[in-house]
Amino acid sequence: MTLSHPNLLLVATIAYVIGSIPFGLILTALGGGGDIRQIGSGNIGATNVLRTGRKGLAAATLLLDALKGALAVFLALRFGGGPPSLAMAVAAVSVVVGHCFPVWLGFRGGKGVATGLGTIWVLCWPVGVACCVVWLAVARISRISSAGALSAFLVAPILMVVVLGRGASSPIPVATFLIALLIWVRHYSNIVRLLTGNEPRVNAKTKSS
Repeated sequence: MTLSHPNLLLVATIAYVIGSIPFGLILTALGGGGDIRQIGSGNIGATNVLRTGRKGLAAATLLLDALKGALAVFLALRFGGGPPSLAMAVAAVSVVVGHCFPVWLGFRGGKGVATGLGTIWVLCWPVGVACCVVWLAVARISRISSAGALSAFLVAPILMVVVLGRGASSPIPVATFLIALLIWVRHYSNIVRLLTGNEPRVNAKTKSS
């Protein structure tokens, strides 16, 4: 049994709407920090929220962005119908797209790292754990947040194939690859700065992500 097109579209739409909730923008505004889009890099993600000097708001943004990724995939698993792996894969990609390109903000959103990790935790929690370890370890050693994120999503598709023991063309590994590709594309400017040695380190107050 396969997902019908209406169900598949519904899964994608709900996941996109969940992903497009701009928690960084909302929390910063409610916390009296102004419009996060006018601060630092202008990004709505946790890294830029941290530049306001409010670690609590940054941590809350990171957590909520991850939870919305996890929620979208969980809802697809619970209510998507048809093969759960296909519904979960569609939801995972759609929620990250929603975060990166929210319709409410003129399709100018975040870079998808926390939301992407949230989806991976539900798709396959051992891979989620491994990606978080890679992210934190590389970020700690290099003191560059983007280096940690890029490293985590470089290994994520490979780990997903190895841990699940499925072909690389099955829905969940494909979804993980697409999420990783989107996150790498969204980090294009960071990659350029990493290659030229100009990427700011953690706690730097210049534009980076």
